[in-house]
Amino acid sequence: MKNKTFALAAATLALAISGAVQAGGAELYQSKTCWSCHGKDAKSPVLPIYPKLAGQNEAYLLNQMKDIKSGTRNNGQSAAMKGVMGMVNEAEMAEIAKWLAGLK
Repeated sequence: MKNKTFALAAATLALAISGAVQAGGAELYQSKTCWSCHGKDAKSPVLPIYPKLAGQNEAYLLNQMKDIKSGTRNNGQSAAMKGVMGMVNEAEMAEIAKWLAGLK
């Protein structure tokens, strides 16, 4: 019985993780609240000190998110992002970065 419960829990977790990644960058950008500071179009941040993210280099965006989450980048506005990055895993970061890079 314990093995069946464990297998069911593992399968449920796998589906949840794959579903989050399949959501796509645009949906993740909305659901993870990125838009609340960077604008719904990623081009119109709510404050001029926040960066416009649309069209940025994908690798750069991903590295910035990873560095903010890990604490490697801990300056400027990164403190404001630290809490948000706690809600995003690396696969989701990659999806968001890919979507943002494709915006023009």
